[in-house]
Amino acid sequence: MAGSNLLLPGKSALITGASAGIGAAAARVFCREGASVTLAARREPELAALTKELRAAGHQAQYVVADVTRPDDVARAVSAAVTAYGRLDAAFNNAGTGAEPKPLHLLDEDVYDHVMDTNVRGVWHCMRHEIRAMLACGHGGTIVNNSSTAGLVATPVTAAYIASKHAVLGLTKAAAAEYAAQNIRVNAIAPGSTRSEMIDAWLQQNPAMEEVLLQSAPLPRIAAPEEIAEAAAWLCSDRASFVVGATLSVDGGWTTR
Repeated sequence: MAGSNLLLPGKSALITGASAGIGAAAARVFCREGASVTLAARREPELAALTKELRAAGHQAQYVVADVTRPDDVARAVSAAVTAYGRLDAAFNNAGTGAEPKPLHLLDEDVYDHVMDTNVRGVWHCMRHEIRAMLACGHGGTIVNNSSTAGLVATPVTAAYIASKHAVLGLTKAAAAEYAAQNIRVNAIAPGSTRSEMIDAWLQQNPAMEEVLLQSAPLPRIAAPEEIAEAAAWLCSDRASFVVGATLSVDGGWTTR
């Protein structure tokens, strides 16, 4: 779209964890900004409904049922984006999971494994296949990994989640340094408290924590998913062309304290 003020005109973008929350918000924001999107998540009914909504609004959208812990699923999602839209320009690796907060010494090994497999190995799988596709297309691309304020400091969540989100930042920096010269920019966002299924469930189990969260940030509210998606869209756009290996905190100032 020549002369367009859109952030992502003509871009082919893959969004994981797109069935709800930040991922679904990103699907709407990326489409609004001109991208053709491939949505990936485990829950087909939610993906199908969102894709139908986006197409009805005149956008290019498709979905792939995929679990990021399975490399073959990720490969199918990336291949679908390239097949449908000719290339992969941008990826928002948003899929993730949490766990019920427990003291570290009481945390079950299977819970730790599940969190690490989804949040770390899932990002690893996604980047490997996305980078391969971007290198093959020869035009470079952009990748944004979704970490958390828990990737920067210890927050009142489970140790496994904190460890996993720190690891996402390590993978981001490693990939950024390795592929910047090939015009692939890799960055991360670190959202603070955001309205989503995961945090709503956590707050239901720990109702006193919402007031704690509100009092601990200069901007005393919980973010809407769209506010996080806007940051991801900007980092995926050409307007962030000199941003490489960065972690953008989108947390209402929480990590300034």
